[in-house]
Amino acid sequence: MHFVLDLFVCGAQPRHRCWGSHVPDPFVKKLIQQSQEAKQAAYCPYSKFRVGAALLTLDDCVITGCNVENACYNLGICAERNAISKAVSQGYRSFKAIAIASDLEEQFISPCGGCRQFIREFGSKWDVYLSKPDGSYLKMSVDELLPVSFGPEDLSMKKVLAIPHEA
Repeated sequence: MHFVLDLFVCGAQPRHRCWGSHVPDPFVKKLIQQSQEAKQAAYCPYSKFRVGAALLTLDDCVITGCNVENACYNLGICAERNAISKAVSQGYRSFKAIAIASDLEEQFISPCGGCRQFIREFGSKWDVYLSKPDGSYLKMSVDELLPVSFGPEDLSMKKVLAIPHEA
């Protein structure tokens, strides 16, 4: 099977891919490289902890994000949420994969709890690549990162209509 090795920035003409939701290894490596490049733009004057993310849409568009801190700490935004928010603002709602990069040498970067839930909002059956600066990675599904999760489909499940009053 022949693959063209360039994932492209959004706005370019979509290219036909013969691989469905499976992302071939050369594309995973390119996605990780793009997350490492996104990390370079991180604004993290307080923690000095740079994180980048590269999100792959169903039509093979790559949208990147980095962490952006704020002096009021809790108003910062993680790279994963930044990339997904950018994608949503461009009309995307379904994704194949996200790669995450940091400067941690001895362990794979893992999304925080809030990012895991944010990623889960857009499905539980897509891939998350946790990487190291040397390009090595660990592939996990959203389901593996956030088992027994709560998602949009749970809001439409049958509920108790009346809540009894406490005595």
